[in-house]
Amino acid sequence: MTNTKTNTTQVYIINGSPRKNWNTAKMCESFKKGVTDAGLKAEIINLYDLNYKGCYSCFACKVRNGKSYGKCNYPDELKEVLEKVSNSEGLILASHIYFGEVTAQMRAFMERLLFPVYFYDEAGSKIPPKKLETAIIYTMNVKHDRFNAWFVGTDKSGPLGLFEKWIEMTYEKPEILCAYDTLQFGDYSKYVADVWDVEEKKKHNEEEFPKELESAYKAGVKMAERIKGKLN
Repeated sequence: MTNTKTNTTQVYIINGSPRKNWNTAKMCESFKKGVTDAGLKAEIINLYDLNYKGCYSCFACKVRNGKSYGKCNYPDELKEVLEKVSNSEGLILASHIYFGEVTAQMRAFMERLLFPVYFYDEAGSKIPPKKLETAIIYTMNVKHDRFNAWFVGTDKSGPLGLFEKWIEMTYEKPEILCAYDTLQFGDYSKYVADVWDVEEKKKHNEEEFPKELESAYKAGVKMAERIKGKLN
């Protein structure tokens, strides 16, 4: 018998990259396929399609007995997305790396998603609408060792390590999926990018990127199975 709850479940994959058909987008699509093949519904939301900003510091989410207490109600194009995500079952955050961090659009999204559920009471409570299953997808133009040393850092002290900590403190611990040393261009001869060994990069992409896509697919399947286990 089909589970009605399962049919209506949404897993939201938030793409913080401006490109809809390149590395990050492909990882998102692979994760989505894993979720849907496992029997749940998933949707990719492209942040660069939306007109919004980060937190406005209006503090409406902190007004005692206020109608927006605990949620961001600012009337822009992110409002509906935040409502959907907060009441879903799974959240995937995908971004390529700019200067060792997620994109500005992803950072702004995170401010609007997380700040409202952290309260200024004496206990420092945090009450998200749901304890979402989570995953983070990173794509980057660096190799594994530099990514860990520079961006994640010892004991997650780097910018991405802190990003991951905020997710884990709010929701379930995220699964981390990475695509390393990615191709930035289809045709490197058109750009000033002589620092790269193009043939080496292409070889790496041909050999490793399919494996990284497969990892994203399997993670999607696993997340869907965990969610179905909670709902049954």
